[in-house]
Amino acid sequence: MFTTRPTLQGTFGMVSSTHWLASQTAMAVLEDGGNAYDAAVAAGFVLHVVEPHLNGPAGEVPALVAPAGGPVKVLCGQGVAPRGASIGHYTSLGLELVPGTGPLAAAVPGAFDAWMVLLRDHGTRSLERVLGYAIGYAERGHPAVERVGETVGTVRELFETEWTTSAALYLAGGRAPAPGALLRNPALAATWRRLLEECATAGHGREQRIEAARRVWREGFIADALLAASARPTMDTSGERHTGTLTGDDLAGWEAAYEDPVTYDWNGWTVCKAGPWSQGPALLQQLALLPDEVTAADVHFGDAATGSPHSDSAFVHRLIEGTKLAMADREAWYGDAEGADAVPVETLLSAAYNDERRALIGEEASRELRPGSPDGREPRISAHAAAVAAGEGGFDPLAVSAGAGEPTVARDGATRGDTCHIDVVDRWGNMISATPSGGWLHSNPVIPELGFPLGTRLQMTWLEPGLPNSLTPGRRPRTTLTPSLALRGGEPVLAFGTPGGDQQDQWQLHFFLAAVLRPHVRGGPDLQGAVDAPDWHTDSFPGSFYPRAMRPGSVTVESRTPRSVTEGLRRRGHDVEVGPAWSEGRLCAVARDPETGVLSAAANPRGMQGYAVGR
Repeated sequence: MFTTRPTLQGTFGMVSSTHWLASQTAMAVLEDGGNAYDAAVAAGFVLHVVEPHLNGPAGEVPALVAPAGGPVKVLCGQGVAPRGASIGHYTSLGLELVPGTGPLAAAVPGAFDAWMVLLRDHGTRSLERVLGYAIGYAERGHPAVERVGETVGTVRELFETEWTTSAALYLAGGRAPAPGALLRNPALAATWRRLLEECATAGHGREQRIEAARRVWREGFIADALLAASARPTMDTSGERHTGTLTGDDLAGWEAAYEDPVTYDWNGWTVCKAGPWSQGPALLQQLALLPDEVTAADVHFGDAATGSPHSDSAFVHRLIEGTKLAMADREAWYGDAEGADAVPVETLLSAAYNDERRALIGEEASRELRPGSPDGREPRISAHAAAVAAGEGGFDPLAVSAGAGEPTVARDGATRGDTCHIDVVDRWGNMISATPSGGWLHSNPVIPELGFPLGTRLQMTWLEPGLPNSLTPGRRPRTTLTPSLALRGGEPVLAFGTPGGDQQDQWQLHFFLAAVLRPHVRGGPDLQGAVDAPDWHTDSFPGSFYPRAMRPGSVTVESRTPRSVTEGLRRRGHDVEVGPAWSEGRLCAVARDPETGVLSAAANPRGMQGYAVGR
């Protein structure tokens, strides 16, 4: 079968990420004797440097961690809403939605602490060694990818008139970074160097210095700069200047933590996801909504360049309609809720509930937002989402491509974010899937003392009380970030994930089905064939990013999708938009065969940026 690249195989270590420099950094750490977790941390900090339009240190990162011989855990690097981030505060400012940019949208930063906790608990290398790669690229520069300059171009006027600290870094000489031009961030390099200097006095122990770094972030010079940035009046998507709500107590009182994953058993596989503070269970529910038996006979596998992994329009129709039902339940039920408001995850994934939901899938495309009533509870939909679903909220055409790769920035400065991803497996069987995001260069002004901005994850909450995802101090916003890890016979076999906002758990479902059902290559899963295969997504549910739009009945497919599928979907009433040939899906993946120890990896060719390495 034709693929853009081979599925890599070896026995020493495998890495896949959304940028070749991050992948090679992780591999260099493995070659130096580090394990998968050392490698992931080093690569994570490099991603802050080389993909600043997709993530930053003040963003967030959820990760699925599978130590060799140990249980799978979720490492939650998603910060909470600050104590002052109440609905009343925002509505008193005349806001109906949390702005898509600016300090009002900033949650407590989570990425840095999560990487530190991972390094402390599962890594073996020193903080100095893992940060060295990012410092080098920030100081000496790296060739800018196309999307950095394109993203800066869309917010050029904002940078020049309002966010002048961002202009100083990303419009040096009055020009956005050209593709291939060396892009440096000396302020970020200086931040990490100062951090290391201050940590050096904490003692000689590896863990002591990591703990010192966490204190500097929460209470030292980095905290001071973060708080000053939050307190600075900043123009945001509301068209007004606002200050944020972040305080020293918020920074000092939050830390990354481990949780048990939510799991679902399907066809001999156990798929692990983060809880309903992410959208992770939506992938599991899409699996639960599939027919009882799905085999390779149900799915046509052609060459990845010419044939869809799901080339029967009837099967694709069922997948689309299942996505709509799962995402409607996400809208009505997901959030960081507790007690009587806790998300009924067990029921949402139960056979009885999904039998009822599956019966709603007819022969024609649905255009309604149809959440269910698990345990007899009434679904709760925000007034804004209900209006959008009824066709009263309009649809921004820029949102059509929002999940199809890099972030989209509207003319008014509104952003719909994208992200990064990295998967690593080492020769000892340690495995990790992580999706760093947020703190984009177009989220907030660059903090000149630090070289990076605050994030904007609170834009995913609602300013309406009584909803699972209502803005609530001390609770996490429901995020789209959703890494995946799959086990077979209780052994971790497959780690995968993708950028793409609301599309992440759509594309990951399609990849997973293709990876586990399509014919193997050299005795292992054809990861690259599953990554390369034509893909699609639907926007037929309220979006997670400002301005929270919806496109009922929509399906966007790659032009490589067979015409028979496209026409078959149209006959069923789907509004099919044909996008560019390589515009859907951004998958990364690594795998390990527990019986042979053979490792494999693949990466997305779309965007000419993702890369897999290994041996």
